Amino acid sequence: MEILLLFNFLGPEMIVVFFAILLLFGGKKIPELMRGLGKGIKEFNDARSSIETELKEGIRDAERKKIEEKKAEE
Repeated sequence: MEILLLFNFLGPEMIVVFFAILLLFGGKKIPELMRGLGKGIKEFNDARSSIETELKEGIRDAERKKIEEKKAEE
């Protein structure tokens, strides 16, 4: 909940942040900055979904092994 409060920007704050970014990077650098940010977010999401898939496959394999062990005991 505390993290959400940190990123809870309202209208005036967003304008100030945008203006500060404009001053720091200039109008020509902002598209490059946003492109890099977009690529970073895409890579993060790809890595997250890859890890999620691997975990689900590992859980399925563990469940299959348990079922096979129960059948072997019977």
